[in-house]
Amino acid sequence: MFGFGIPELLIIGAIVMLIFGVGKLPEIGSSFGKAIDNFRKAADGKDMVEINPKNDV
Repeated sequence: MFGFGIPELLIIGAIVMLIFGVGKLPEIGSSFGKAIDNFRKAADGKDMVEINPKNDV
């Protein structure tokens, strides 16, 4: 996994907790999860947006 072992991940986690604090971790995790989901959708081409939407008059 990119050369990261358990000790390295624990050190990175401790640094993240020191920088952002424990209260922000759920928000950061949620944002990270949404970013990964959006990246996967974009890679699959599922993020197609209609440029010229139909006018409902």
